Amino acid sequence: MIKFLDLEKVTALHGGEIAAAVDRVVKSGQYLLGREVKAFEDSYSHYTGTGYTIGVANGLDALTLIFRAYIELGALRPGDEVIVPANTYIASILAISENGLVPVLVEPDPATLQLDAAKAEAAVTPRTRAILLVHLYGRCAYNEAIEHICSGHNLLLIEDNAQAHGCLYNKRRTGSLGNAAGHSFYPGKNLGALGDGGAVTTDDPELAATVRTLANYGSEKKYLFSYRGRNSRLDEIQAAVLGVKLKYIDSDNARRREVAKMYINGITYPDVILPRVSDFDSHVFHIFPILTPDRDKLQQHLQDNGVQTLIHYPVPPHKQRCYKEWGGLSLPVTEMIHSRELSLPISPAITDSEVRTVIEIINSRQS
Repeated sequence: MIKFLDLEKVTALHGGEIAAAVDRVVKSGQYLLGREVKAFEDSYSHYTGTGYTIGVANGLDALTLIFRAYIELGALRPGDEVIVPANTYIASILAISENGLVPVLVEPDPATLQLDAAKAEAAVTPRTRAILLVHLYGRCAYNEAIEHICSGHNLLLIEDNAQAHGCLYNKRRTGSLGNAAGHSFYPGKNLGALGDGGAVTTDDPELAATVRTLANYGSEKKYLFSYRGRNSRLDEIQAAVLGVKLKYIDSDNARRREVAKMYINGITYPDVILPRVSDFDSHVFHIFPILTPDRDKLQQHLQDNGVQTLIHYPVPPHKQRCYKEWGGLSLPVTEMIHSRELSLPISPAITDSEVRTVIEIINSRQS
């Protein structure tokens, strides 16, 4: 079986260093709020080109804390509207609604599967205060049109960088392009921990301090609480693991691009739409998504021939029970994507032979 993502093999790529890092933490006796978190935060700020990194418990918390911090600072108020891609993972939307803000779902560009800037601008109202830009599948969603919308309407730009660690836009990293960014270090991400983890990056010192305080129960000083905060901390073991893996993120992403190019050049099955990429630096291929009206049959064909695939995501957010108030929305591009998307195996650990096998199995559907 060719796994969709073989985490055992991915971890083994740097297994010796990871084991040594975990052992170092275990022997230190300090498991929270210690040197490993501080070292990773400093390294990640340097890598992303941002002034501040705040380690938190997971990617959803990272986004949620950004919005909460902006509310505490007076830049946002409950009831304000936040534009967000309609075809994103639900965590992006949960972070908005959890803060009493109003998600405004905007369709993606069918060519890139990223937020359609023209439709985003058309969705701006007097109540719009921010755009949550999701770099979905590992592809940079930022462009000059998005920049102009934010500057022209005085909107906050918040990045959901959960899937795009190391991605570039004009030599700048995603996570440094807006006012703030949330990052996920879930094990399957391009920069993945051995458990949950997340971070907020920003150049704004006041926002950074507020996020850090909110994530520590709302406390700047022990037993004194400025806010009704939460407990959201990146632990020392995860920080140590991430510190190791961060050293290899660019080479790991380079391997993902090699695999993506093999798929793009090799798949000839006529009913498959492949990602169209003109600048490979702007894509780190967290996911390699193909679109096909034959999705379920093709997935079964691959499964029958020993290839595991996944669907990102089978049900769009506006069709989920938790947002049943959106049940009447018609978002045809999003609905098409969610009915046709199939994610092929991709990781730094997949071999050329495995990739060729996947390609051959897909192409064999023609015969």
